[in-house]
Amino acid sequence: MVRPDTSKWNQTLDDLLHGSLHAAHARTRERYLALYMIASGETNATQWARKTGRSDETIMKWVHDCNERGPESLIYRRTGGSLPLFRLSKPNESSEPSKPAPPRNKDCPGTAGH
Repeated sequence: MVRPDTSKWNQTLDDLLHGSLHAAHARTRERYLALYMIASGETNATQWARKTGRSDETIMKWVHDCNERGPESLIYRRTGGSLPLFRLSKPNESSEPSKPAPPRNKDCPGTAGH
């Protein structure tokens, strides 16, 4: 059975759990959680793959990569793929221009018309 070799990289189960909760990217957190669950004996790679909808090979690759190259191998790095056809330059920014604001009435409401 394939298991993470935490002692090789001076890691503990707590280190894997911490990575699964606090890593910057969701995919990195997913990888740390998989290794934590396998290393703790809660599950194995095949069961975890079935439970999470991943392939066995993907989960086992994460374990092998971590055993060979250390925990740095778990960090998600975008490696390619197509960018979205339409990208917004800022979050919540509309692709349509805003309408100009109506002119403001500069008269004080209490004195208007006097």
